[in-house]
Amino acid sequence: MVNVKGKWALITGASRGIGYQTAIFMAKQGCNLILHSRNLEHTQTVEEEVKALGVEAYCVQAELANHEEVVAMLDEIEAKGTAVDIVFNNAAVQIAYRQDYYQTPVQDFEMSFRINFISAVTICNRFIPAMLECGFGRVINTTSGIKNEPEQAGYAASKAALDKFTKDLASRLDGTDVILSLTDPGWCRTDLGGPNATCAVESVIPGIAVGAFVDDRKSGRFFPAQMFTGMTLEEAVAEAEKLEASPYSI
Repeated sequence: MVNVKGKWALITGASRGIGYQTAIFMAKQGCNLILHSRNLEHTQTVEEEVKALGVEAYCVQAELANHEEVVAMLDEIEAKGTAVDIVFNNAAVQIAYRQDYYQTPVQDFEMSFRINFISAVTICNRFIPAMLECGFGRVINTTSGIKNEPEQAGYAASKAALDKFTKDLASRLDGTDVILSLTDPGWCRTDLGGPNATCAVESVIPGIAVGAFVDDRKSGRFFPAQMFTGMTLEEAVAEAEKLEASPYSI
């Protein structure tokens, strides 16, 4: 199992929900954090909380729908000299639930793809080459188990694109110590999931983060967070490493 103490992790959407849970959990493991949100004020409290746990942290901001802002955020991280060891591409939006799905506006797809897919690809393409050069890295892209719901076509299609990108890129990383994985938090009671979701947001721990701790040079796996609920981190990693990559099965 990987020891993340002293390593640096970027978490997108760290101010609330699943990103917040991930930030607190990783800080408890001794991992330093770069906390992303759309506005620095949104992550100020989280920064204080994780620093109180004894790690280093700082905040960055970017509207993920704006490619130039994403690039500027990545430039800022590089300018600070932070070597990013771990990435949690967590942030996402679900634009609307369209009962008349044949009338889904093109803007639903455009915004979903910019935030849920293109920003994650941009982050991967910036940091993975540096990870390969230094010989270590973990990237966990958050997908969704949603299916058969054309009412959420923009969101679902953007996540399907992320799945495809992750699986294809994983084929080039397998066997290296840069491990690229997918995770699905399940339907959780968050701002995105809504109040009627079946799972408490706390149930994503430790499964949402298990991809950062696997240590067997296997990329392209899918880790459903709810599978690991109630396990210790050590137990979750042991179970995660039993899973095989199965391209295009999700």
